[in-house]
Amino acid sequence: MEAFKAFLAKIDNPQHRERTEEVLAWVLKKFPNLKPRIAWNQPMFTDHGTFIIGFSTAMHHLPASPEQAGILHFSDEIVKSGYEHSKMLIRFPWDKPIDYKLLEKIIQFNIEDKADCATFWRKDTA
Repeated sequence: MEAFKAFLAKIDNPQHRERTEEVLAWVLKKFPNLKPRIAWNQPMFTDHGTFIIGFSTAMHHLPASPEQAGILHFSDEIVKSGYEHSKMLIRFPWDKPIDYKLLEKIIQFNIEDKADCATFWRKDTA
């Protein structure tokens, strides 16, 4: 969590900070091979130098960005779980539990889908 210490310290709302720390710690524990880092002032996780998932904070939700391919692949499940999404991010409301099973599937999909990816972002977008 050391990589995210300064980011977390800047979150004024204690509940938002606690939830963000909880999610980041969960990713670190569930996927110990992912590298935590801050880029573009956001916490994210990479695998062999390629982006897997990133997070940020907003007033009403914790945004998660698994790239457009991750959103498209899980769009129906995201909606069925009660979350909204755009082309590039999922909105996890602060006042609703995180569906960790869904988050795990999304992260695992990106790890597997990008196993041979030699760039930070996917080159082909949907």
